[in-house]
Amino acid sequence: MMPTTATGEAVTFHLAPDARAELDELARTVARDRDTLLAEAVAAYLDLNRYHVAQINAGLRQAKAGTFATDAEVDAAFAAFG
Repeated sequence: MMPTTATGEAVTFHLAPDARAELDELARTVARDRDTLLAEAVAAYLDLNRYHVAQINAGLRQAKAGTFATDAEVDAAFAAFG
């Protein structure tokens, strides 16, 4: 078991030297510590992937139920994005 801190459990991983330098520069720029920035980045990554999985599962449920977009709806969606 990894040691825990006041805000959570410690995790060790490797970063490329340029990524660590950029992270440290960002931490200095925003006056925050590296651990806080990494925790926020992981939380954002998990939130985004949780959203994607939910959207995929919703689409699969719709497909299993036979709910599909009409040709007109597909054409309108493509037209909206050029």
